[in-house]
Amino acid sequence: MPPTRAISHYSHHTASSFRKLTHSPLDRRRPISTYGYTQAKALVFAKHGEPKDVLSLHTHSLSPPHSTLLTLHTLAAPLNPADINQIQGTYPARPTFTSTLGTPLPTAVPGNEACFEVLSTGSGVKSVQKGDWVIAKYTGLGTWRTHLQVEEDRVLRVEKEGLRAEQVGTVGVNPVTAWRMLRDFVSLKGEGEGKADWFVQNGANSGVGRAAIQLGKKWGYRCIAIVRDRPGEEGENLRRELEELGATKVVTETQLPTREFADEVKEWTQGGADGQVRLGLNCVGGKAATAMARVLAPGAHMVTYGAMSRKAMEIPAGLLIFKNLVFDGFWVSKWSDAHPEEKERTVGELLEMMRRGEFRDTPTVEVPWDWGTEREELVEAVQGTLEGYRKGKGVFMFGDT
Repeated sequence: MPPTRAISHYSHHTASSFRKLTHSPLDRRRPISTYGYTQAKALVFAKHGEPKDVLSLHTHSLSPPHSTLLTLHTLAAPLNPADINQIQGTYPARPTFTSTLGTPLPTAVPGNEACFEVLSTGSGVKSVQKGDWVIAKYTGLGTWRTHLQVEEDRVLRVEKEGLRAEQVGTVGVNPVTAWRMLRDFVSLKGEGEGKADWFVQNGANSGVGRAAIQLGKKWGYRCIAIVRDRPGEEGENLRRELEELGATKVVTETQLPTREFADEVKEWTQGGADGQVRLGLNCVGGKAATAMARVLAPGAHMVTYGAMSRKAMEIPAGLLIFKNLVFDGFWVSKWSDAHPEEKERTVGELLEMMRRGEFRDTPTVEVPWDWGTEREELVEAVQGTLEGYRKGKGVFMFGDT
C-alpha cells in the first residue's frame, strides 16, 4: 500500500510561512476521500517554542489500513498542561520528530490522550472493529489531529455504552494519576476499617484534585483540600463545590502556613486519635508544599506529581529526622508505559464509575474542531491553557472532520 501522502505544501521553515500557503476558501470544505484514502489534519511543530509561534495546521492523507493497522477518527482530545510543556521543550519526555505526515521538515504531533473511533481496519486486526471506541495504550501517540493510523496493539478498546467521548478522552491521565497515588504509596484506612485516615492535597480543584476527592470519598478516606485564594462569592462557591464532591475540609493557600491551620488539623484528627494525615499530594511545590508537609503524621508519604509554582520545595531536616517523612514522585506517563495491563484495569474501573454516575466530570471548555476550523482558533485555545484561571480543561471536540 502507498505510504501516508501529504496534500498540503509546507515549503517554508516557519509556521507563519506555512499558514500563508495552506489557508484558502476551498480549504474550509473537507475533501471527499477517494480510493480509500482518508483526508486528515493535524497540529504539528518542527521545533520547540511557544505554541502560538511553532504550531501549524497540516493537511495530509492516510492510505487504507493493511495488516494490523487501524485508521482512527478522533472524537475528543484534551489540552493538558504537560502537552504545552512538551511543545515548549520543558517536559522530560521529548517527542519524536518525523516526516511521516509528508512535511519537508521533521515534525511532531502534540497531545497525549484522546477518545478515538475506529474508522477502518486492516485484514489482520482481531480485537476491534469499525465503530469501536479506543484510547491510547501507551504515551506519545500524538492526539491533536482529526485522524491517525496506528497499530492495533497500541490502543485499548473501550465499551462506549453509557459514556460520552469527552469522558473517555480524559480518563487516562488525571483520574488515573489520582487513583494510583491514593493506592500505591500508603495503605490508607477507610470508614469501616477503624478510624479513617486523612490525605491532604494542594491544587484540589484541578482535574487530579477533583478525581482524588471523589475516589477518597468512595473508599472512605477523609480529605483536606487546599485551593488558591479567590475573592468573595467565587471562593465560597468553590468550597461548596469541592465539599459536594467529597472533600472533608477546604482551606486556602493563605491559611496553609498559619499556626491556626496546624491547630485545626490537630482538632480535626483529635491529635491522631481520629485518623492520621498519612498522605500528601503535591502539584504546586515551593513554600506551599513545605507548609503542607508539616501537617503530615510521622511516617507519612508526600507524593509530588507537579510543580505549578515552578519553585523548589525545601524540606526541613526536622521533617526527615523527627517525623521520618517519605518524599516520593509520580509520573503517570512513565507508570502507564511500564504497567499497561494495570492501566487498562484502572481505566476500566474508572469508566464503570462514570457509567454508574459515581464520578463527576471535571469542568471542561469545549474547543470545536471541524474541517474548516482555522489554525488561529485552535492555537488560541492551546496558548491559553497555562494562562490564569480557567473555567475548565480545554478539550478539542471533533465534529465534521
